[in-house]
Amino acid sequence: MQKLFVENVSCDKIYLNEEQSRHIIKSLRMKTGDMLTVCNGRGEDFGCVIDGITRDSATLTVCYKQASKSEPSVAVSLYQGVPKGDKFEDIIQKCVELGVHDITPVLTKRSVSRPDEKQAARKRERYRKIALEAAQQSGRGIVPEIGEMIDFYSAVKNCGAELKIVFYEGGGAPIKSLVGENIKSVAVFIGPEGGFEKEELNAVLEAGGKAATLGKRILRTQTAPVAALSAIMLLTGNLE
Repeated sequence: MQKLFVENVSCDKIYLNEEQSRHIIKSLRMKTGDMLTVCNGRGEDFGCVIDGITRDSATLTVCYKQASKSEPSVAVSLYQGVPKGDKFEDIIQKCVELGVHDITPVLTKRSVSRPDEKQAARKRERYRKIALEAAQQSGRGIVPEIGEMIDFYSAVKNCGAELKIVFYEGGGAPIKSLVGENIKSVAVFIGPEGGFEKEELNAVLEAGGKAATLGKRILRTQTAPVAALSAIMLLTGNLE
């Protein structure tokens, strides 16, 4: 069933805004009488029927409410070294589909792309839209938050996950030896195109983190988070 995210769902009627209405009418080709799911972004789904459509508006009637069944049992926070070009957009899309909880762009010593504050703010709005679209497409119960860009050491200091993993091209433990089925929160640190400096690796280790490997091949910065997230979801039983 198609899904839309709507804030503050609190009554039996939902009135979609112009953008949402155009989406279900023109993109999804939906019509009066069709069913769709509305999510409030807090893990609650509302089964709705379309009972009114005009050129730029739509009205829904709520038929039932239930907890979202699509959220994983583990909250994975991705701290991604800022990559060049539009690679970060692909990372957001794929990781949201796979079940990431939140994503934070991180400036490391080897980050080539270094947007200023205004550029970063504009990019963040674009990133949030990509996250929303990916969450709707994949039927998520939340829209993963895209955090403000921060420096690497602040990311390590502020991270409060149960398990911190830095994926390092210089080697580390097999990921299956670190991630147990019952773990509830994991922070994943992925470097930019040039990887991490040794002192950045050491900062994660000194904060209680673990170095891990994704195999004998060196993955691109946009491939590594997808591989890491897939492995974590598999090891925690969230790909069953």
